[in-house]
Amino acid sequence: MAADSAHGGQVFSSTCAACHAGGGNIVDPAKTLQKAALEATLSNYGSGHEEAIVAQVTNGKGGMPSFADVLSAADIADVAAYVEAQASSGW
Repeated sequence: MAADSAHGGQVFSSTCAACHAGGGNIVDPAKTLQKAALEATLSNYGSGHEEAIVAQVTNGKGGMPSFADVLSAADIADVAAYVEAQASSGW
């Protein structure tokens, strides 16, 4: 089943936008959700963009908490699809 980017946008708005509005990052301004920042920050981004985002959201790292107990796997996949689409279009 393909991820639902539209639903991911809804999940992003309600769960992620407090820290990542407009693809930014209020905790660490250097680690945004812009394409170049994702490439630089997520070590496995080059081998699978959405998979790398899923891993980050699921497991957390650094200042980002894990959302494994907050969001379902489907919600996380949808958010990853949304973030990748937004990053690819420049937010």
